[in-house]
Order: sequence, then structure tokens, then C-alpha cells
Amino acid sequence: MIRVVLAEDQSMVRGALASLLGLEPDIEVVGEAANGDEAVAVAEATRPDIALLDIEMPGRDGIAAAEELRRRVPGCRVVILTTFGRPGYLRRAMEAGAVAFLVKDSPARDLAAAIRRVLRGERVIDPGLAAAALSAGPNPLSPRERDVLSAAADGSTINDIALRLHLSEGTVRNYLSAAIQKTGARNRIEAVRKAQAQGWL
Repeated sequence: MIRVVLAEDQSMVRGALASLLGLEPDIEVVGEAANGDEAVAVAEATRPDIALLDIEMPGRDGIAAAEELRRRVPGCRVVILTTFGRPGYLRRAMEAGAVAFLVKDSPARDLAAAIRRVLRGERVIDPGLAAAALSAGPNPLSPRERDVLSAAADGSTINDIALRLHLSEGTVRNYLSAAIQKTGARNRIEAVRKAQAQGWL
């Protein structure tokens, strides 16, 4: 049996996925989680073959959970299943150790097939998303620019961001200016929106 842990914050979607996978003769859902922190804890307890993770969850998201699973449960392969087919998400997920990236509007039978392929050692990536990621290129933002732009997403002032990230106000302004330039935005609000749309944050 292929042992799967499923992490999805929407309980109805999580239940539907568990039911669908439960119909497969060779797949067993051995644990469920509503966020990334729970996913890591459940995977540590059950030692599954596959962790099926949503990206956008409260607390630790699916990409951060994938990175943590790579350290704590190295035998577990991570499959990302998301509504948000953003090129930047794909790149970040692969860098975090995910071996498959599927969008939720794929046919249900594709999910079980992808799980089997991953167990055989293959990488499985939604073809449309792979093409979009290649054409989009790498994330132009440095880790610190991403931190500052993420902190600006809720409308925080320069002073608030500086205090939160332990930076000077001048440094925050410099990082925001660089992020605005790299995203081709007119201001930081637009820079946040563009970066989120690409999956860079």
C-alpha cells in the first residue's frame, strides 16, 4: 500500500480528496492535517510514503512544510496540489524538495496516477504550469526583498516594517525601491500584487 498524509485547510476538500484516494486499491490515507505544522507532525508520527500538501494554508504553508519534511521525514516524497498555478510557486516548491506539482482542476484520476509515478521515483509537474514557469524565468527578488515586500503587503508603514524585521528605515526603503523596480511596478502596493500573482512571495 502507498501510505499518504493529506494536508488541506478546507475540511470539505480534504474529506473529498481522502474519499477519492480511499477508492484506490493501492493507496491508503494514513493521516490528515489542516495546516503545514500539523502536516509535519502527522508525517513524523505516521512516516508516510507521500505527503500531499496544499500551498496556501494557515500557519506554515505547503512550501515551508515541504522544506521541513525534507529535513524531518526524508523518506517522504512531497506532492503539491494547489488551486494557485503560479510559476513562482512551482519554482519555490521544487527548491523546497517537492517532487510533484499539480493543480486542483486536473482530473481526479490524474492524482492517483501521479502518486504512483512519484513513488517510482518520477517527477510530475502540470505541463501548462511547467511551460509558464519556464517563460516567467526565475524570481528576481532577493530573500530580503521578499521579506520586506511581504511585510508591506498588509499596508504597514516603513517604520513598522523596520521594527518587525530589525532593519533601519533607510534599508527598508532601499529594499522596497529595488523590489518595485524589479517587478516593474509603480509603487509598493502594485509590487506586492505583481509578486503575489507570480508566486514570488
